[in-house]
Amino acid sequence: MARRHGRRLRRSLSTIGTFVALITIAAPVAAHGGSLGVEARETVTVPTWLFLLTGGAAVGASFLLASFVTDRRLIEGLHGWRRTLPFPSSGLLVAIVRIAGVLGLVAIVAIGYLGPSQGLGNLAVLGVWVGWWAGYTATAYLLGESWRVLNPWRTIAGSLPSLDRDLPAVGAWPSVVGLLALIWVEVVSPLADTPALLATIVLGYSAVTLVGAVVFDSDAWFEHVDPVSRVFHYYGHVAPVASERTATDADRAVLDDGRHPVRLPGVGLTRPDLLGDASEVAFVVALLWATTYDGFVATPAWRDIARPLVEAGVPAHVLYPLVLVVGFVFFLAVYRLASRYARRTAETYLSATVLARRFAPPLLAIAAGYHLAHYLGYFLSLAPVLLTVLGSPLSPPVTVPVLSLPGWFTGVPVASVLLGHLLAIWIAHATAFELFPGRLQAIRSQYPFIAVMVLYTMTSLWIVTQPSIQPPFL
Repeated sequence: MARRHGRRLRRSLSTIGTFVALITIAAPVAAHGGSLGVEARETVTVPTWLFLLTGGAAVGASFLLASFVTDRRLIEGLHGWRRTLPFPSSGLLVAIVRIAGVLGLVAIVAIGYLGPSQGLGNLAVLGVWVGWWAGYTATAYLLGESWRVLNPWRTIAGSLPSLDRDLPAVGAWPSVVGLLALIWVEVVSPLADTPALLATIVLGYSAVTLVGAVVFDSDAWFEHVDPVSRVFHYYGHVAPVASERTATDADRAVLDDGRHPVRLPGVGLTRPDLLGDASEVAFVVALLWATTYDGFVATPAWRDIARPLVEAGVPAHVLYPLVLVVGFVFFLAVYRLASRYARRTAETYLSATVLARRFAPPLLAIAAGYHLAHYLGYFLSLAPVLLTVLGSPLSPPVTVPVLSLPGWFTGVPVASVLLGHLLAIWIAHATAFELFPGRLQAIRSQYPFIAVMVLYTMTSLWIVTQPSIQPPFL
């Protein structure tokens, strides 16, 4: 029996790997470079419709393959696999990390005001976009969550008196609004070109965060309101290394021995209590939409759509937030509709709300895959610049070394998007088998969600194939 499961697993991995390899080879493309004027322009060497259709077919085929060759025993065996990683957790190390976080925050604000005015030579700009949002964020879903210790605002708030007022019963909706607001500011403001403006935004965010943490309970603020903390918390569940906050029941026995468990990527997303209510589902959808929006507004297609609207008199600073909100509402409505149809296809007494809450965590794997596609090349290209400016932050050299990536690297964004979707399908598959006693019922419950994932796969692949431009009309 074990040998049969092993053959099934090897066959599944081989087939999925073949799909990924074919698409990566067939369509060398480049991810959107983000800020600081770093662009990568490549053309797809096969017809776009064929490339997108192949990507969507790969995701759909992986679902069919997983449905035919897996069963509960195989899923339990894979998700029960554990190794341990010794990790020092002394109070001194934690204190050093927290102090480093606070000093980093102070340095960003100071250098933003006092350093060079060019974004590519200012350590504050490079530190925020290259070092933190591109590089450090990737460690949350590739390695494990550490933001709870590094978070400078949490460290500062812990040393301030608190009024300990109760938070209103608004769920995660404040963090949803906060996340969309941060994405809007990032897109419409020239933060990468104006270090002083970036420092001002950081100060404003610090003021709001610290006031909220003082007025309300500090832990409650960072767990329920602060959007950045919630992003890192959710991304940590994608990672293979578990922490106390991202551990499943199977991980906790290992954690009690002072060692960190290492499991397969995405296993943390199967926790039944990861999302508590509809507002937390909305945050996951908002995170998914934010990664899409950030890439979409830097494509020529968006420029062609927005130009006639701007020429007709619609202000750009109205158009951008309007599309941001409308897109989020559309994504959320589509996901809720899929949840309702899943209830029908599964013929279950579980409510659509419960299904939405349980099947939303796999979307975090998609968001992580797209973040990696969006920022990995950007980070690698500008990492030498960051290291060079770090050595002399107030008087950086006139010329800075930007790394030129090899041609084969253009396939990495495509592979990142596909792997994120394939991982999401596997986690949804495992969740369905946990929810439903019957094999056919578990498979049928996934139909609407897989349709949404295929559509989103094709959308994401289309975005990463587009030339990267600066958001127009701003």
